[in-house]
Amino acid sequence: MAKLPVAEENIVKHFGPTLNYAPKDGYVGRDEPDEAVKTHCCFCGMQCGIQLLVKENKVVGFEPWMEFPFNEGRLCPKGVQRYLQNNHPDRLLSPLKSVPGQGFVPTSWDDAMDKTVSEIKRIQEKYGNDAFSMLSGVSLTNEKSYLVGKFARVALKTKNLDYNGRLCMVSAGAGNKKAFGLDRASNNYSDLEYAEVIIVAGANISETFPTLTHWIWKARDRGAKIIVIDPRMIPLARTADIHLDVRPGTDSALYGAMLKYLVDHDMLDHDFIDNYTSGFQETIDAVKDYTLEWAEEVTGIDKNKIREAAELWGKAKTSFLLHARGIEHHSKGVDNVVGCINLVLATGRIGKPYCGYGTITGQGNGQGGREHGHKCDQLPGNRDIENPEHRKYISDVWGINEKDLPGKGLSAYEIIEAIHRGEIKGLISICFNPLVSLPNSNYVREALEKLEYYVCIDFFLNETARHADIVLAGSLQEEEEGTTTSAEGRVIRIRQAVTPPGMARTDTSIILELAKRLGVKDKFTYENSEAIFNELRVASKGGTADYYGITYKRIEDEMGVFWPCPEIGHPGTPRLWEDRKFKTPDGKAHFNAAPYKLPGEVTDADYPVILTTGRVVSQYLSGTQTRRIGKLVDQYPEPLLEIHPKLAQQYGIKQRELIKVSTRRGEGIFPANIVETIREDTVFIPYHWSGKKSANQLTPGTLDPISKIPEFKVCACHLEPLKEIAAPSKESTAYASV
Repeated sequence: MAKLPVAEENIVKHFGPTLNYAPKDGYVGRDEPDEAVKTHCCFCGMQCGIQLLVKENKVVGFEPWMEFPFNEGRLCPKGVQRYLQNNHPDRLLSPLKSVPGQGFVPTSWDDAMDKTVSEIKRIQEKYGNDAFSMLSGVSLTNEKSYLVGKFARVALKTKNLDYNGRLCMVSAGAGNKKAFGLDRASNNYSDLEYAEVIIVAGANISETFPTLTHWIWKARDRGAKIIVIDPRMIPLARTADIHLDVRPGTDSALYGAMLKYLVDHDMLDHDFIDNYTSGFQETIDAVKDYTLEWAEEVTGIDKNKIREAAELWGKAKTSFLLHARGIEHHSKGVDNVVGCINLVLATGRIGKPYCGYGTITGQGNGQGGREHGHKCDQLPGNRDIENPEHRKYISDVWGINEKDLPGKGLSAYEIIEAIHRGEIKGLISICFNPLVSLPNSNYVREALEKLEYYVCIDFFLNETARHADIVLAGSLQEEEEGTTTSAEGRVIRIRQAVTPPGMARTDTSIILELAKRLGVKDKFTYENSEAIFNELRVASKGGTADYYGITYKRIEDEMGVFWPCPEIGHPGTPRLWEDRKFKTPDGKAHFNAAPYKLPGEVTDADYPVILTTGRVVSQYLSGTQTRRIGKLVDQYPEPLLEIHPKLAQQYGIKQRELIKVSTRRGEGIFPANIVETIREDTVFIPYHWSGKKSANQLTPGTLDPISKIPEFKVCACHLEPLKEIAAPSKESTAYASV
C-alpha cells in the first residue's frame, strides 16, 4: 500500500526540501567553463533562451543568450537561479524503495524494475489493464511527452493516462478548438508591439511570465492602451489604462456585457462576421439582456469602466487579447475562454499583423506537451482518440492493431476519484506532484494511501513521491536532448548540457527499459531523442498540430520553427489565419454562446468570503524545484493571506496575524498580508506550498464539464483570526511544510 514508510518529518530530513545557495564566490569553473550550452529555461511557457555554463559535467552558472529572439537575454528571478538544481544536495542519485519503519533506501535498477514490472502485471491480471494508471507532466520535452503517450497505450495497455496540463491550459485548448478547430496562440509575441489595445484577462504576467512584460511595455511606449481584468491589482494593472477588478467567478458575465455593447453600438466587422464566421446570432441572443447595469451588479465592476473598456476595444484598429489561468481555472473555464474569443471575432481582428489572440501557456512545455498524446482523450498531432481515422493512422505509425489501442480514459482528478473508489489500483507518475497541485489535497492523500502499488519517476523526492513503493531516479531538463514548444507555438531545441549524476538515468532510458521488460521492446527501438522526434513528426503529419516539416537542424539554424509546418520546405507559421481558412469542419471561425452561470460554490452565511489562488514570481507550480532554491525561497518564504483593509477591519485582523481559513474541504493557517490591491470581498493565497501550508487543502474538486479543469480560482471560505502574530517570514520553514 502506498503509505508513508516513516514519519514525514524524517523523510524531509533525508530528502529535503533543502535550501541550496550558490557558493559566495560562485562554483569552481564558473569563470573558465568547459562549455556554454545554448538551451532554454525549464520554467514557464516563455521558454527563454539561456546559456548554461558547464565544468566537468556540472552546471556551474549561466550567461544570457542575447540572440534568442523572444527574450533577447532577459531572464526572470527563477531563470537566473534555475541552474542551482543541478548541484543540489536533494538530487536523487539512485533508485529507492520504501521500507516500512526504515524510510527510503537505495536499491538496484534491476530490483526496482523487476518489482515494478511484476506489480504492473499482477494488478492488470487481477483487475484489468485499466486498473493501472499513469500521470505525466508538461515540463517534459515533446519527445518524452510523445513517448509517455505511446508507452501508456502500447506497453501498459491502459486508457487511464492523463497529465498535469489538465490543471493548466485545457480550458483554453477546448475553447480554441471550439472556435478555430486548432489549439495554439494565433500570433507570435512580437505582434504585441504594434497593437493599439491589449486586453490581459486573468494573467498575472509580471509575476508568472515576467519576460513577456517587455513586449507589452513596448506596445505601451508606442501608445497602446492596456486593459487588465483581474480581482487583484496585479503589477501590470498598476500602470494599465483600465483595471477591471472582476469578482471571481463572474468573468463570462463581463465578456457577455462587452459583446452586447459592441453589438448595440455597431462596433463590429460585418464583412468578417458574415463571410468567415458562424454562430453569431445565437451568441448575441444569449447576451441580449446583459446590460452594463446588470454586469455591474454581477461582476462588481463600475459600469462606466466596462463601457470605457468596450469602447476602447471596439474602436481599435489593431489589438491583442491574452488570457491565462485566471479565467481558465473555473468550472466554466471553457465558457470564459470562448467569451474572450467572441470579442476577438466580433471585431474581426485576427489573422492580421498586430491583431492576435492567445492563452499564455503556464508550464515549460505546456504547448507542445498538450499536442502529442499524453492527454486521456488525445493522440499525437492533436488527434482525437475516439476518431476512427485518427486511431487507424496512429496505430499504423506505432505498428499495432487499431483494436489494441485503448480508448478515452479518465482525466487527472478523475483518476484520483477512481483510485478512491477502488477502481484503479496502481499508478506510475512522472513530472507530476498531485498532492500539492491537485485540489482538495486531503482527499488526494487518502486516494494515494489506497493504491496497491505506486512507482514515481523524478529527480527530487516530491511530496507525492513520499507515498511511492519505488522511486526511479530520473533526469533534469538539461540532462537530455529534446525539443519543447513555447507559448507562441515556436518549436525550440533543448540541449543536453550534462549527464545524470550517480546512478540516476535519463527519463527516456527508464521508460524504454520498462517497455522492454513489459514485452514490447520492438515498438520502442529509438537510438536517441532525435529518433523519437522523427517518429513524432510522422505521427503528427496531417494532424492540426503538424510538425512534419520541422527537424532538429532547422530548429537550430532558424532559432525555432513555428508549427504548423507540414512539409520540409514549409517556412512555418508565426501568424495563424491569414488565409481566413479555419480548421473547423465548415472552415469558419465559430462564435460560441456563453451565458453566465454561477461558480460551483458560492458564498453563504457559513462561508461568507471568496477565496482565490494563484502564483508568485519566485515560485513555480508545486514548488518541487523552486522550494529548494535558497534565494527564491528568501524572496517569498511562506504563503500569505492577502486581504483588503476593509475586510480585515471587519474581522479585526492585524498585519501578520495568523488566520485560520476554512472551507468545506479543510482548513489552513496563514499570516495575514493586508493590502489595498485586492477586492474587498475576496482573499488570495498562493498555491506553491505543501502540507499544512497548502492552499489546495481548501480548493474544491469541481471540474469544468468539457475541459475537466478544477475550479482553483473561486470557492467560499470562513476566516477566523487567531489573535497571534506570526513569527517573521525569514524564520519560516514553510518550504518544507508537512
